[in-house]
Order: sequence, then C-alpha cells, then structure tokens
Amino acid sequence: MQLTDLRSDTVTRPTAAMLSAMFAAEVGDDVYEEDPTINALELKAAAMFGMEAGLFCPSGTMTNQIAIKAHTEPLTEVICDVTAHIYQYEGGGIAFNSAASVALVPGERGKMTPAQVEAHIRPDNIHYPPTRLVALENTCNKGGGAYYTLEEIAAISAVCKRHDIALHLDGARVFNALVASGDDATAYGNYFDSISICLSKGLGAPVGSVLLGSKAFIKKSRRIRKVLGGGMRQAGFLAAAGIYALENNIARLQEDHRKAKVIEEVLLQTAYVEIVLPVETNIVIFKLNDRYSDVDFVAALADQNIRASSFGPQMIRFVTHLDVTEEMLQHILQVLHLLNKQQVKV
Repeated sequence: MQLTDLRSDTVTRPTAAMLSAMFAAEVGDDVYEEDPTINALELKAAAMFGMEAGLFCPSGTMTNQIAIKAHTEPLTEVICDVTAHIYQYEGGGIAFNSAASVALVPGERGKMTPAQVEAHIRPDNIHYPPTRLVALENTCNKGGGAYYTLEEIAAISAVCKRHDIALHLDGARVFNALVASGDDATAYGNYFDSISICLSKGLGAPVGSVLLGSKAFIKKSRRIRKVLGGGMRQAGFLAAAGIYALENNIARLQEDHRKAKVIEEVLLQTAYVEIVLPVETNIVIFKLNDRYSDVDFVAALADQNIRASSFGPQMIRFVTHLDVTEEMLQHILQVLHLLNKQQVKV
C-alpha cells in the first residue's frame, strides 16, 4: 500500500494540470509590482472576498504577522482564542514582530463569542495595553475544524466596530468553512478589515497565501512584507498554481469533508477512542484512552504506512485532503479496525 499522509493538508502536491498552468505562467518582477500573474491572483482573491486589494506572500504565517503588525502598534493588544494559530504556532511572532500583547479567550473549540470578545476589550487605563485587533481563525485547527458562520462573524464584527477595533481573519482553511456552511465569501468584506487565505492546504498549491484588505492597508502591508524578507521576484510561477487552485479546487473540498466524516464514524465504534471532536470539515481530532499512548498509536499507524500527528497527550489529528484517495480511505478504515482488535498496547 502506498503511503497515506494524514499529518496535514499541507502535504498535497500539484497535479499535472496545476503544473502545466505553472509552466505556462507569464512572469515579471513582483517587487516592482510587474508580475502579471501575481497581480491577477491578488485581484482575483480580493474580489472573491469583497476586498479591494491583495498581497501574495510565501506563507500564512507571514500574511498573519504582516496583518497584525499593520493593525497594531507596540504596547497594544490582540484578542484571540487561546488555541489560535497566531498564538500557538507562529513562533511568538506577535511579540517579536509587533511588540504587542495578547489577550487569550477560552472559546469553545477555537470559537469566541461576541460577549467573550467584548469582555476582553481593555478599558482606557494606563495600566493596560489598548486593544487594537481581534483575530478569528476559520476553520479552527485545534478545534477540530470547527467554523464560524457568517452570522457569528457579523456579531463579532459589530462588537469591533462599536469599539473601533480592527478585525482580522486567519483564513488558512476558510474555503473549507465556506464549502461546509454555504456562506457567501464576498460578504466577508463587510466584516473583516483584513483576511489571510491559504492556497497550499486543501486547495493543493505548493506554496503561498494572500493577504486581503483595502488598498491603503495593502500598501502598508507591502512595505512590511519587504522588511520581513517576503518580497519575491518572478514568483508568478507560484501564483499560477494559486489561480488554478481557486478556479478548480474549492468545490471538491466537500469530498475531503466526506472522508473525514467516514473516519469519524469508524473511530466512534472503536474501543481505544475516548472522545472524537465533532467533525465539521476535513480535520479529525480524537483522544485515546489508556489502551494506547499517542506515541504508540502514531507508531502503529506508521507500521501500516499511514502518517498522523500526535496533537498533545493522548490526542491524535488526522487531516484529509486531495491526495487521500478512496483506496487510501479504505486502507485507513481497515487499519483502524485492525488496531481495535489489539488486546494490548503496541
């Protein structure tokens, strides 16, 4: 059986059609804003979300960190969920890049409520850092792929506008949220001051994210990108993959969601799983009981040519994606059943 990699949807590889689009790309120097394919990607992505402009960057971490720096000043504060990627997985970048503080909200599966956001806004007091930004993550990685609906986003946006605070979206998997919810992407522009979308996860591009916002915001962000070393030259070859992904790989995310639900159903039938977080998109997070340790379980999967991520003590994460075939899915299910028959720890 060929290798089945469930560690992340970042492991996807370009299809032949995507590679063909990349090789055919017209390119220029993007630092001079003269790469036509990058320009086309930025405009396309911005229009999809009802925003004015976009900025192509190597990674979602960079787009998030640029946005945070553009929205804040040193000694101000960002509100986010305690499990948020910008806090947990971006290397302390908020402190290093922006010299900003973070107010952590104990949301539910990564999602904050409007009341929680409002409760964490600082009063005007010399002892406190002024609140300048609220950041949402959609879908929520550590929340098992839970997502905000447009209605929930609108309610949080209303709080931010009432307090004159910017609202940023870490939309690393926003297309998964949109496909699952059926919400209109263009409406996002009514609620967010900036949006980061990732092209290299479920959409299957080899690299790249796009930061979206107003023309003035993107102009400021372009300068920050330069300082962070993100100015690229003939990167239109990469942008072409992003355009292909946006035009061809969004609707098919529903297939990844279906596969994740099938895996969830099997896990719920096993004797070694204590809890499975409700599966809403393409992320499956579950807690093992004491029959297996997370390390032993990952090793047992590896013995069957399946890669997975240990996600904390007794926690495992699977992520389905376009490179997980139906044949691979059946192999995953067979292995999960096989491990259920084990009478002792691996």
